[in-house]
Amino acid sequence: MNISGSNIMLTGATGGIGHAIAQQLAQRGANLILIGRDLSKLEKLEAALKTPGISVTSLWGNLVEPGMPQRLVKAALKQTGRIDILINCAGVQNFGNFSTETSLDTETLVNTNILAPIALTNAVLPHMLQRGSGKIVNVGSIFGSIGFPFFASYSASKFALRGFSEALRRELASTGISVNYVAPRFTRTALNRHAVVRMAGELKMNQDEPEVVARSVIKTIERNSSESYLGWPEKLFVRINSIFPWLVDPSLIKQCNQMQPFTVESNH
Repeated sequence: MNISGSNIMLTGATGGIGHAIAQQLAQRGANLILIGRDLSKLEKLEAALKTPGISVTSLWGNLVEPGMPQRLVKAALKQTGRIDILINCAGVQNFGNFSTETSLDTETLVNTNILAPIALTNAVLPHMLQRGSGKIVNVGSIFGSIGFPFFASYSASKFALRGFSEALRRELASTGISVNYVAPRFTRTALNRHAVVRMAGELKMNQDEPEVVARSVIKTIERNSSESYLGWPEKLFVRINSIFPWLVDPSLIKQCNQMQPFTVESNH
């Protein structure tokens, strides 16, 4: 799909990856509909990206509020006339012993990471189906293919997003609407609290800058790749885990001893 001139709705626009995606899309001539829950950052981003020849619309909204996804899609269509691409990038993360995770934290994570993108997709699909074209891009995680200890609910939400993307892609195969799933590995953003950053350093995890992830998202759009996984050897681990998860178990279980101290730090 040609990005230049397309109307692209992007959630999580003020986050690290979302901000980088917005910048790179604007550079390629896309018209942007930016969704975020930090009004000040949203307005600053809109002002920074506005250039002659493209339109930038910002819509404030907390995606976990009942009915908010539907209201945002309705407002976006009213202001811009069409949505060619929806990029579901908003997300939250829980790190720590699942036994100490509160039900409210779990509910917020599930609502943000899976129920909101499903609701947004559901709201925009009638419009895309009527036009016979469109694209849904879901930003997931390597943890959506490899269940990682101390990220139980986060992994669960990303597994769900990957399954939703796969099923919907097959369902819409003959409609002119494509569904793409992009899975970054550890990315240097504010989503990762200090304890997570320190833990990643201790485990010597490979890390990417948000700009690298943004480039992968845009490449996925341009090439219409059904699924894109970032990083090596992470891509290999995804394949191994999908076929022989018992081969991956020992190394991840062994890492639990290294990770445990950081979960204690995360809870304080």
